[in-house]
Amino acid sequence: MAGRNYDYIIVGAGSAGCVLASRLTEDPEVQVLLIEAGPRDRHPLIHIPLGMGKMHELNMFDWGYHTEPEPNLNGRRIEASRGKVLGGSSSVNVMAYTRGHRGDYDRWSRNGASSWSYAECLPYFKRCETWADGEDVYRGKDGPIGTEFARTEDPIFEAWRDAAHQAGIPVTEDYNGQQGEGFGRSQYTIKNGRRSSSSNAFLRPAEGRPNLTVETNALTTRIIMEGKKARGITFVNNNMGVDAYADREVILSAGTFNTPQLLMLSGIGPAAHLNEMGIKTLVDLPVGKNLQDHLAVLMMISRPQNVSPFRDTMRFDRIAWAMIEAYFFGTGRGTVVPGGLHAFIKTDPTQDVPDIEYMFRGVPTKAPIWFPGIRKPYDDAYGIRPCLLHPESRGEVTLRSTDPSDTPKIFYNFFSSPNDLPKLRLGFKIAREVAAQAALDPYRGDELSPGAKVRTDEEIDGFIRRTAITAHHPAGTCKLGTGADAVLNPDLTVKGIENLRVVDGSAMPDMVGAHINACILMMADKASDVIRGREPLSPSNA
Repeated sequence: MAGRNYDYIIVGAGSAGCVLASRLTEDPEVQVLLIEAGPRDRHPLIHIPLGMGKMHELNMFDWGYHTEPEPNLNGRRIEASRGKVLGGSSSVNVMAYTRGHRGDYDRWSRNGASSWSYAECLPYFKRCETWADGEDVYRGKDGPIGTEFARTEDPIFEAWRDAAHQAGIPVTEDYNGQQGEGFGRSQYTIKNGRRSSSSNAFLRPAEGRPNLTVETNALTTRIIMEGKKARGITFVNNNMGVDAYADREVILSAGTFNTPQLLMLSGIGPAAHLNEMGIKTLVDLPVGKNLQDHLAVLMMISRPQNVSPFRDTMRFDRIAWAMIEAYFFGTGRGTVVPGGLHAFIKTDPTQDVPDIEYMFRGVPTKAPIWFPGIRKPYDDAYGIRPCLLHPESRGEVTLRSTDPSDTPKIFYNFFSSPNDLPKLRLGFKIAREVAAQAALDPYRGDELSPGAKVRTDEEIDGFIRRTAITAHHPAGTCKLGTGADAVLNPDLTVKGIENLRVVDGSAMPDMVGAHINACILMMADKASDVIRGREPLSPSNA
């Protein structure tokens, strides 16, 4: 394979990379190489929706990243999970399908991200998905990704919706449709009872094409540059270095942490940092800057008299059969995740977009398998997780060393903006207000975390600093746009470099108010038309 030429080389077979590999190889005249550092996605836990809990518990298919100590979170190093497997994080995430508010994309457009308005993005959201409830002006009918409403039968989620109504907060029938604000029934990337990852949905159907080559367990170590032109990549497979060349483009889809690392190792990044690391600067760009994520904190409440359906499922014989049935037949309890509700709210009704998301748990943080007569069922509980959607704080990704196998330095600098902590605190207080409504009276026991004694702003802030974690939505380290703070042009090409493009979450100018997988799928699908020189889909009037 050494020295072999392709038309396109895609680094990273995650959410974006699998979309690109599928779309670009629709043209039989082009040859595409897709490189993935992790293994193939054959493990059953990936494909069984309920298997995600065990994967997370065992840190399976994960890069194992942690942040540097965060000074405003009591010096804690925050876990920063990213998928390392075909499908990337779409193969290990919680499968939530949330697009964000239309105002998020219109904000991008106003701030220099031309062609990324909501009207221009919506057709690609639709083209990506098959919505189980049928096509409408907002939802797709025959795309690769399967999406569906949550199928949990736990009545507590309807009680939460009623509680929101009692608290004067909107309820929406489809937060990915006309009304992006409010409490709404969860939506997941599940199809025919199995996880609909980008690998399952996009890559698998394309792998039979003779013009697609997929290399797994292959770590890309550098971009091969000729002056300021990307010519190819070097990757390591089976302890052997391999050079591969791209006649048209090298496309980086390695993610918000690994894409900037690879760019900087190749001489593209902040000159001062590259000089510090002994790397010759080819183009001085703010690579690695603008790092953002959604920070969240969890409130848990005991559920003394109304055991959830999930607790019944976790009896050892039932869960064993559920996993078997889900894997072989795509049916049964293993195909149903224990979530059922998401909410996107405005803490100030005059805002353009929601600024707090609520993620809901119908089960305790630890819900082990139980054995009649041997291990009793766990004490039941449920929770609400307020999440800050549009942080003002910015961090960065930098090199730890010039060794490509070394982990990058990840520093979010959470709460460095004085507005972020008060906003998340307000989201927490509103969550408590909703949880106190009469609709939840039949389900409410004691507040387990942080507990009823945590009442003042100072006490709440202390709880947040001690316990907050990210929602695993890192973005922004290779910002697209037109200003001096942008790394990419609006068409996702790297400024000052020929034949090099970035298509992944690092390209986002700022955070969308959503779990970012749906957005990344859309961005990659839209980028595929740009790369192929095709006319973009007509903007939507919805």
